[in-house]
Amino acid sequence: MAKKIEPKGKIGPLRLLAQDADDLAIISAAMQDAVAKLGDIIYEPKARLLTIAFNRYCWEAGGSERVRSALQLGGVMKFQTRKIRRAPRDAVIEVLAVRFEAGEAPGGMITISCAGGGDLRAAVECVDAVLADVSEPWPTPRAPAHGE
Repeated sequence: MAKKIEPKGKIGPLRLLAQDADDLAIISAAMQDAVAKLGDIIYEPKARLLTIAFNRYCWEAGGSERVRSALQLGGVMKFQTRKIRRAPRDAVIEVLAVRFEAGEAPGGMITISCAGGGDLRAAVECVDAVLADVSEPWPTPRAPAHGE
């Protein structure tokens, strides 16, 4: 039986950089159960940047807290959504995982899978992702629930 590890003291804000698929898997773990409003997804084609603000569930802190975080992907050549409502702007998506599928090296596709079967897809020149907490955490009475 796995033992729950309790954190010792306060954990500082996350600041993660991903430059390959293995690094992105760490960001994916931190992003599990993060929620975002559609209006918090900003794609800047000329700058080749995709920025998404989330309320991230703090799994690393033993749960019971959320924190405002931002994920930014660089080198984005194309951005698409699949099975994601485009309106209203305050509609909420919930992140399940973030994955990289290699294409012509070093590029490929970064997919952010969401609850309900939708996803966000970014064709990228290479893996260039940053996840940063941008607020103090706050308590949340609800832990994410996953069906068996």
